[in-house]
Amino acid sequence: MKKIAVKTLFVLFYLLSLLISGCAASRSELQMAYTGEIKRNSSHDPVSVLFVFSHLNQMEGLDAIPKLENRYRRLSGFDDIFLEAQRELSNLGKYATYVEESSDVNDPAKRDLRDSLMKTMDYTVKMRIEAKKSFSNYFLGGLISTATVTLIPIAYTQNFTVITEVLNSKNEFVAKYERRASVSNWSQLFLIFVYPFHPENRKIEEVYMDFLRDTFRQIESEGVLKKY
Repeated sequence: MKKIAVKTLFVLFYLLSLLISGCAASRSELQMAYTGEIKRNSSHDPVSVLFVFSHLNQMEGLDAIPKLENRYRRLSGFDDIFLEAQRELSNLGKYATYVEESSDVNDPAKRDLRDSLMKTMDYTVKMRIEAKKSFSNYFLGGLISTATVTLIPIAYTQNFTVITEVLNSKNEFVAKYERRASVSNWSQLFLIFVYPFHPENRKIEEVYMDFLRDTFRQIESEGVLKKY
């Protein structure tokens, strides 16, 4: 009976430790950031812009290609981040947003709307935002974390890339930009005391904000969006 009680207590402790393990996230600096002179183009006439966003996710080693995220998996605060970041564009007039989804393949009406907006707006800014994880990292990390009752800290890393293309109303290429950053979420039993101050979602929002702000700041400084 004592052996059974000890085993039961061990199992309960094991499960409890997994349940209360904490996480603490950190992020890298923005790579390929704009380092030129920051200028404002308030003297330029307002331009109309269509912003096309593609949110993709890939588990490398498991997924063959990046998959478009649906509305339930995308970053929930992205619209607020965009509203804040677009303030960097001083001569932004009328604008519209379009979010690409895999279901667009079977929705010609939605595709026609996008194509019509691209022709009527002065510019189209396409932003392809990719989030990539390593399947081996998550699988092996989870295995080690479970086997050691989360006593060994394990880092789960997501690598983010945003590629931005600017096109005019004739669908002609105007400019291209790229930014990269990563977010690592450390999991370990005693990090439960650190988690409230360093949640993963906050770090991801910071990365997205830097992506948009820095890209729009470079577009503004280079005077890309101008009436022609």
